[in-house]
Amino acid sequence: MSSGRILIVDDEPQIRRVLRATLTDQGYEVDDARSGDDALEMMRESRFDLVLLDMNMPGLGGLETCRAIRHGSEVAIIMLTVHNLEKEKVAALDAGADDYVTKPFSMPELLARVRAALRRVPASPEGGPESVRLHDLEINLMTRRVISKGQEIRLTPKEFDLLRYLLANPNVPIAHGRLLQAVWGPDYGDQVEYLRVFVNQLRKKIEPDPSKPRYLLTEPHFGYRFLLPEKA
Repeated sequence: MSSGRILIVDDEPQIRRVLRATLTDQGYEVDDARSGDDALEMMRESRFDLVLLDMNMPGLGGLETCRAIRHGSEVAIIMLTVHNLEKEKVAALDAGADDYVTKPFSMPELLARVRAALRRVPASPEGGPESVRLHDLEINLMTRRVISKGQEIRLTPKEFDLLRYLLANPNVPIAHGRLLQAVWGPDYGDQVEYLRVFVNQLRKKIEPDPSKPRYLLTEPHFGYRFLLPEKA
């Protein structure tokens, strides 16, 4: 049985061949596209579980392709970046990616990121609320919808999984490692900087003032806490 269907989007034939061979060997069904336009056409015709998307491609670039995919699909997206710069990671997440991997990368690292992107936190976290209202913010954990000031806010699947886990454990500090392993899986645990980027993106989307967070609070040198007032 297939572990999932993956679309590789990269303008370099050698990278497509290597990725295709490796992922196929791991039990995934794999297709590939050499451009953003080809990828969008393939996605209109077929269903995929994950897209591996090169950020720097001629023509329709990776960020534009990511935005176009995310506009109509909740498919998991991992961006492949060439620079280990935070601004590129933030740009990838802003465009709707769930994750990013910096070239050159090791195959074990990439496979871990693929498993994490395809992993889904259970729909109804034990003991967690079904919906939360915080002033102008409404979060429906069953329908995966977030409304802020009457406007729907689009979260990537992993951003929503992170938010849902925090809401299922409100008002208590949660360690970095626990958050990473609960949301991304057992291959994670030490990537504190990685988690920080995701938390910052989530704050931009749900906080009235992201520079002075009201809900998603930092516990210095430990982790994060979601402040959920008793009478929100």
